[in-house]
Amino acid sequence: MLIIYGKGEASRFPLYYTEYLNIKTSSMNNIQSNLFYEIKQPLIAACGLGVDTVAYLVEMKSRNIKPDAILFADVGVEKDETYSYLPILQDWLNKVGFPPVITVKYVAKDFKNRPPYHTIGEDCLTNGTLPSLAFGFKSCSLKWKVTPQNKWLEEYIPAIDWWNAGGKVKKIIGYDTSPKDMKRYAVAKEFIDPKYEYWYPLVEWGMTRNDCKNKIRSEGLPVPPKSACIFCPSTQPEELLEYKKKYLRYIVIMEARAEPKLTSILGLWRNGIKGTKNGKPKPGRMTDFIIAEGLLSENEVNDLRQKAPIEIINNQAKFADGLEIPDWHDFLELFTEEDAVESIHPCSGCIANNFPPPFHKSSK
Repeated sequence: MLIIYGKGEASRFPLYYTEYLNIKTSSMNNIQSNLFYEIKQPLIAACGLGVDTVAYLVEMKSRNIKPDAILFADVGVEKDETYSYLPILQDWLNKVGFPPVITVKYVAKDFKNRPPYHTIGEDCLTNGTLPSLAFGFKSCSLKWKVTPQNKWLEEYIPAIDWWNAGGKVKKIIGYDTSPKDMKRYAVAKEFIDPKYEYWYPLVEWGMTRNDCKNKIRSEGLPVPPKSACIFCPSTQPEELLEYKKKYLRYIVIMEARAEPKLTSILGLWRNGIKGTKNGKPKPGRMTDFIIAEGLLSENEVNDLRQKAPIEIINNQAKFADGLEIPDWHDFLELFTEEDAVESIHPCSGCIANNFPPPFHKSSK
């Protein structure tokens, strides 16, 4: 199921969903129950389609803990392998009686006379910039992942009921006990949100990254690939060695398009690492690594760097003048000689209908 948020407000929900019976409890003074179901704290799985997400879902099944909804925020530029895992996960969720993954997307609205964009990659190419993580920020996750999930929950009836009763919706976050995730957890656990309570089950259960992989295998499921944008600045050099050429070309085009505006960093890897103190060296630009490792020929890289940014700017001018231009999919294909760029949004695992889940306002 794909939920896309654009303009307009949801229709007012029928009165019988908002007529409640007050119930006194020891924990809250005003827990409510409507005519059809008892109000309880919604348990929402924030699904990244990676190892940690799948592992905590499998472990929850083992512990008889069932989420009320599972949300995947699609930024539009995950690797094909990640999108291909979605139907596998959907099938397993159906077998164990869990709700299906619901795909949500952030939708940009103000394009400033430029061609519309629908993914974080197209956003960067349009504006001649890089993901915010390259500049030391993390707003790309907030904008493209957290915002659409929260927007969906704002129209989810059980969440609305729980908020009206004075409670917080419980969100599941997939941090394991690896050193990197524990650093993230140390910061995140201090954050107090007025609407959400965050639960880190893998940390609570003491599960390492390897524990997560073993748990997934024990359920008879394949271990999913790392979930991340194909041009994520946190991508390691050894990961690029395994990349499809179309991913590498996307990286080259993105860095070339952003280069004129970059003043404090060189590229997606910021200013690079020299490799001192046992660290692995890497340049500031992923493009330089791609050339050095022969992942793409230098001639092809130079061709992409010279032509693609100019074409993007020309297309923007044509669009502003009301002329027809290729969409982003067709544009990227123009710069691909082989293993042609497939749809940037191959969400084959989405539910094949347009009906929202029970209790969601958009079901009206």
